[in-house]
Amino acid sequence: MSAIEYVRGDATAPRGKGVKIVAHVCNDLGGWGKGFVLAVSRRWPEPEAAYRRWHRERAGNDFGLGAAQFVRVEPYVWVANLVGQRGIRTGRSTGVPVRYEAIDAALGRLADKAEELGASVHMPRIGCGLAGGTWAKVEPLVRERLVARGIAVTVYDVG
Repeated sequence: MSAIEYVRGDATAPRGKGVKIVAHVCNDLGGWGKGFVLAVSRRWPEPEAAYRRWHRERAGNDFGLGAAQFVRVEPYVWVANLVGQRGIRTGRSTGVPVRYEAIDAALGRLADKAEELGASVHMPRIGCGLAGGTWAKVEPLVRERLVARGIAVTVYDVG
């Protein structure tokens, strides 16, 4: 079993050869406008448009906690919108929005897609920014769902 590779850099500029999937966590409200998604939208407009459409048409699709949407943005680069947080944090919030079981389910869908494409996976520390999660809880999910299946994973830390 390989290890997660940790690097300094921008996850929207994934390193290496071959097909790459840039994964990040979204909320279940259809909101897109803070955190890592801003970097995604600066580089590619398609993931935001696809996510908003997916949410808008949710009565007829699989949108919801644990779902994953895959958007091709370049010939060898895809973005994975993983729905892993319930709502968003507000001034009146009592708990964090992260839902580890939803991230776990979405990572399973991501692993299937990565195997189908023969892709590596690139991400920030998903679920640990605005979602309020801890990497100590997310990292084992990444290891179990992706690394254990032989999928190369690179985690990017900014700075």
